[in-house]
Amino acid sequence: MDRRVLFATLILLAGGATGVGVALFAFVGVDDATTETTIVWESGPAPGDDGSGAAVATVDGEPLLFRPAAEDGSRVVRATAVGTDETPWSVPVSGPDAERGGGDAGDTNGSDGDGPVGVSGLTAGTLAGDPVVALTTAPGELVVLDAADGTERFAVDLGGPSGVRPAIGDLTGDGSREVAAVTTDGGVRVVDAAGDSVAEASLAGEISRRPLIVEPDAEADERGGIAVLTTAGAPATVHMLDASGGMRWTTEPTVNPLSWNAADSRDGPVLALGGANGNIETLETSDGSDRYEVGLQDLPVVIGDADPGRVYVGGSGSVWAVDLLDGEVVWKQQYGASTRINEPRMGDVDGDGELAPVVVNRDGEALAMTQQGEVTARGGPAEVVAYGGPLFADITGDGGDEVIVVADDGTAIAVDT
Repeated sequence: MDRRVLFATLILLAGGATGVGVALFAFVGVDDATTETTIVWESGPAPGDDGSGAAVATVDGEPLLFRPAAEDGSRVVRATAVGTDETPWSVPVSGPDAERGGGDAGDTNGSDGDGPVGVSGLTAGTLAGDPVVALTTAPGELVVLDAADGTERFAVDLGGPSGVRPAIGDLTGDGSREVAAVTTDGGVRVVDAAGDSVAEASLAGEISRRPLIVEPDAEADERGGIAVLTTAGAPATVHMLDASGGMRWTTEPTVNPLSWNAADSRDGPVLALGGANGNIETLETSDGSDRYEVGLQDLPVVIGDADPGRVYVGGSGSVWAVDLLDGEVVWKQQYGASTRINEPRMGDVDGDGELAPVVVNRDGEALAMTQQGEVTARGGPAEVVAYGGPLFADITGDGGDEVIVVADDGTAIAVDT
């Protein structure tokens, strides 16, 4: 059957105090001729994580999968050569102060004090040109490991409980990347590639969402900054700090944000917030003002990756593409009935050099799409539960990424689209 493209009006609240807009969008139906995925690799489980904390990085031209796990009663970070059973390294993680509490940030694997130390989800990136893996512990330490061999590059005591996923990015636009970490009691610390502190701040309220490094946009004449979301305010407060930790601005968003991300648009960078009410709100990184608020038909929604023109959003059985400039809903793709969809991410699954959205729902089913919302592949492992978005690695050597689904027991399953 030919692909069904149905045009419909998205009925939204308009104007008034909410500022929620009205948009016309294309509903792109799943093609019956869509290519089914093929499972090409499955790892062993990694007990101690629900699957949402994994990350992938390329080391010496080869992809490695990193997972937080528990081994013999201790917390470890385990590296696995994607597509094989090889474990190049597995290193223990400890905390600086066993008496401190921990965060419950949704990214955090908590500890009751008798089990392995709680850790955040992992963040893969580069520092001084070297691939690294970063995490924070529930007792309050930022740990950065060399991705090649697991050697501890540095560990920094954050001065308070954490377990919130850190961020890696170029804060000043000078080509050097920094690591930003937060504590659940409002602390912010930014360190350079050597682990030396370059910015600190203490904010009112609790922090349970990862910080965001907003990189400078020279074309839009926008400075970089560290965005931090706290529970202060009604319903929350977004703080934008400068490269030295000074406050640039604060604002209270309209939505109660369950997820967020930084994104570039054709008119400068924005922060995109996914609300508990199903609305998306975008804030200008320059001054915190609202660019727009758009209501979607799903509840709740989760903000995923963005390209320079739009942000991709997961809902209840639906994927949305929302224009970053004006909030127009470009398209909606629906699959998997009402099963919740994890954060959309972008990968090059067909090897053409262009990134396009891919999603994985809570049942582990992957959906690969074009930037126009047309489905190119659908399928995945059976009888699994997945809480994280897709990861990507070229396992078959065909030049395109395979989609890696990580189940709630830490088992990684790679599917060829």
